[in-house]
Amino acid sequence: MRNIKVLVVDDSAFMRKIISDMINDDPCMEVIGTARNGEDFLNKLSSNFWKVYPDVVTLDVEMPRMDGIAALRELKRRGIFIPVIVLSSISKEGTKLTMECLEAGAFDFLPKPSGTISLDIEKIKINLIKKIRAACRNVKKSVNVSDAVPVSAVHGENGEIGGTRKNIDAVVIGASTGGPKALYSVITKFPEDMGVPVFVVQHMPSGFTKAFAERLDSNSDIKVMEAQDSMNAVKNTVYIAPGGFHMEVWRDKKIHLNKEPAIWGVRPSVDKLFLSASRVYGGNIISAVLTGMGRDGANGTVEIKKGGGITISEAESTCTIYGMPKAAYATGKVDLVLPVDKIASEILKIIKLGRR
Repeated sequence: MRNIKVLVVDDSAFMRKIISDMINDDPCMEVIGTARNGEDFLNKLSSNFWKVYPDVVTLDVEMPRMDGIAALRELKRRGIFIPVIVLSSISKEGTKLTMECLEAGAFDFLPKPSGTISLDIEKIKINLIKKIRAACRNVKKSVNVSDAVPVSAVHGENGEIGGTRKNIDAVVIGASTGGPKALYSVITKFPEDMGVPVFVVQHMPSGFTKAFAERLDSNSDIKVMEAQDSMNAVKNTVYIAPGGFHMEVWRDKKIHLNKEPAIWGVRPSVDKLFLSASRVYGGNIISAVLTGMGRDGANGTVEIKKGGGITISEAESTCTIYGMPKAAYATGKVDLVLPVDKIASEILKIIKLGRR
């Protein structure tokens, strides 16, 4: 039974056909209509043109008359919530607009297929179906801080984790679906003189991480950059793993990138980063697993805790998808469960305690 109803918005008739065919191939989904730009989409939606309200919308970023970002902002202004998956070309303008769409409330994004002969067309189809299912399942809850495990439940009497102050030498963070917004909330609160390097894996296709890092950098006091191979890991810098590459930290305190096989179907992998950082920094490290599908980061959380580090997972109440944080928490090795807006302040508090 086809129970997930999808709208496809794109200015290209050819692209509307490709995307619609991908979706209609799934027996649980159907495309109930299309629109050629944001204006056409909003007009048809308000006039009940399709007779059936969509569960999910796929939205092109670059369109005439009204582009994707303008359409998202108008949906928000009208108080309409429909999960939107943005499809964007891998271009400087396309990636920039994609970041704006995510900030404006898009559920997730994918690079646009380049045509039926593309070698990645099947991969894009699989990811599109997966993201539509996740978007349909997602029911955005209002933030309820009481859902978080109280900090006092895991802190010692003087505010230390497990009763022991720790000198923190590094922070590692992993995220997937909903991650760009969550990471923006965390990283933009880090000060310029944080005193440690921060390593970040965000599941994101190649071509988008550079724009993401640049956008974070322009809105943060701390320096943010896309990591490069053999780069020295220095304090007061956030390193974003480039799409398509695993990022590891080695004992020479350099960043090493590689194209080893994907882990949990993704590259970069949060586990790959966490495991390597645990070997280098031992117990002097903080990890945080943020919103996302799957279980990437759970094994790494276990290793960091085993090595004496401090582990954090995002509370379900603020997750777009409570998958990765749930898997991390289920290991029994998470010290703190916090809403995303409390994570940066807690990391900074732990670092400050260790310097006393």
